[in-house]
Amino acid sequence: MADGGISCASLFLKVCMMDLSQFRFPAPFQQLGKWMPTPLATAPLMLALEIARRKELLVAPDTLYGKTFRIQVEDLGLSLCFYCDQGKFRPVYKNARETEADVSLSASSADFFQMASGMEDADTLFFRRRLRIEGNTELGVAVKYWIDASERPAWLSRFAERFLRQPESV
Repeated sequence: MADGGISCASLFLKVCMMDLSQFRFPAPFQQLGKWMPTPLATAPLMLALEIARRKELLVAPDTLYGKTFRIQVEDLGLSLCFYCDQGKFRPVYKNARETEADVSLSASSADFFQMASGMEDADTLFFRRRLRIEGNTELGVAVKYWIDASERPAWLSRFAERFLRQPESV
């Protein structure tokens, strides 16, 4: 643009070239978890877990039965709790921040997406200090291996590849 402004096309090009694996929601989004009702915040995760379970993409090992888990999405301020009931995942609707969890996983939304899609494994994120695991260490290690060994649907991997990898050249 002649007036020194940025065109929609150049803005789109910059966003497409950005390494989205480093993406973090801006600070105002970190308050989202404080204002969103727990059932509403937990619903997408529970739906995704149930669909993956029914399609046999995510089969919980016996070591997870009866255990409570907390997922903390740092850049959204969300703290989501659920437990494993004989292989089925059930939400914990009380205050997730105050719920006693056997193991807690904390990362950004992009890092959780990378892990879920298989773009990054849990060990890599853990050793890069982008995934924090707290609580029962033995259970945390079992969860890491279980996540890494779980099958991902092909469409999820293609979607992640398209949106989370920086293009080689434009």
